[in-house]
Amino acid sequence: MTLQRAAILLFTLLLLGSFLGELIPHASYEEQFRDAIDAPSSARFWMGTDALGRDRLSRLIYGTRVSLLLAAAAAGLSVLMAMALGAGSALLGKVGSTAVLSVADVFLCVPWFFLLTAARGALPLNTDPLVSVIFTFLLLGVLGWAGPARVISLRTREILSSDFIRFARATGQSRWRLFVHHTAPNLRPIAAAQFWILVPAYIIAEANLGVLGLGVSEPVPSWGALLRELESAASWGSFPIVLPMLLLAGTVGFLQFTVPAERSR
Repeated sequence: MTLQRAAILLFTLLLLGSFLGELIPHASYEEQFRDAIDAPSSARFWMGTDALGRDRLSRLIYGTRVSLLLAAAAAGLSVLMAMALGAGSALLGKVGSTAVLSVADVFLCVPWFFLLTAARGALPLNTDPLVSVIFTFLLLGVLGWAGPARVISLRTREILSSDFIRFARATGQSRWRLFVHHTAPNLRPIAAAQFWILVPAYIIAEANLGVLGLGVSEPVPSWGALLRELESAASWGSFPIVLPMLLLAGTVGFLQFTVPAERSR
């Protein structure tokens, strides 16, 4: 098995495990046990409890699901936007391509994490948790389209200038048929590569926002929210508290091997 397949399999198993974790007997991620504040690992609480008496295992299971699933959803949104704008601009010709790429250059010139921080910080602190989840990853998806759009636009122009496209045009095929049957299939590998590049970037972005207190709102957990406990030096000696950081580092590290090699049709 290649490293690429192993990394994708690990990501899939980790995401699947966060759903199957519901089968393990545990409390709700938001339920507080005031008689067990900062409790150590035990038969009742396998990973102990936090400073508010919440079950760490429950919060880790649910937080893993939130971070992985919604980072993938945000990456999918970015790639869809990049496909629509990048490929669409190339199909429209030089004027359309120049216009879209100029807007993409503006997005790339401004550090998108600062834009994300400013936009997320504009929400009130008492924002509904579900709204914060949707808003955070929607911002990630919308702000991350520029880089992939440039790559996809360039690849689209290369495909449109290839011999098999010229032959297809000579047979009288419409522009829509050229895109659906000839251009889009050749863009799938590069779109997949951009998707797997964005997923770890979005996981890290959400973690940074969570540490700053601008990520997913309490009581909904995410890896970023769980990492806030590491602000205390004493927390580094507790494995249940450090575990989210290890999962984050390991997942992002392995995802670097998921970028598929591009194959031309």
